[in-house]
Amino acid sequence: MNPSDLDPATLLGAYSQGVFPMTDPSGEIGWYTADPRGVIPLEAFHVPGTLRQKLKQGVFEIRINHDFRATMQACGENREDGTWISPTLIDAFVRLHDLGYAHSVEAWQGGTLAGGLYGVSLGGAFFGESMFHRVTDASKVALVTLVDRLRARGYVLLDTQTTTEHLRKFGAIEIPAGDYLEKLGAAMELEREFA
Repeated sequence: MNPSDLDPATLLGAYSQGVFPMTDPSGEIGWYTADPRGVIPLEAFHVPGTLRQKLKQGVFEIRINHDFRATMQACGENREDGTWISPTLIDAFVRLHDLGYAHSVEAWQGGTLAGGLYGVSLGGAFFGESMFHRVTDASKVALVTLVDRLRARGYVLLDTQTTTEHLRKFGAIEIPAGDYLEKLGAAMELEREFA
């Protein structure tokens, strides 16, 4: 694959095979996969008790796809090691968003974007790309909303690429690449609508 080839068909073809783009520190875009692969089993998703209380309080207004570009840009801000979310990638994912494949789940507070996440929906899989927060728990509330939406719509795979301590608190696990590709293949056989 040509790293500069970020048209929608190429991106969707890559995701359907478990491959995703990232911008490296030199500014070049490369294609990556992960072994082991991070996933959040939708049936085992765990919401910590303190977050459950915050959800009940309705501290945030949740919006879907309200400002996709701003959500993606915010995901790339304030990273100590730079960011893999370059302007070129943002433009490519906005095109995917315009076609109905890339989506944002946003937590707003007082008319301001407080946190959120974005990713790609293809078949019965959602490929979580990145999340951010400017207000405590905003991204966590967005993640809970995402999982609720995926469950309600019959998705079978939530891909996180890798796992972090933060995601493990919600039930994220690592699985061998072979197992991941089996799950991905099954997910690609499904037709699901995110929005």
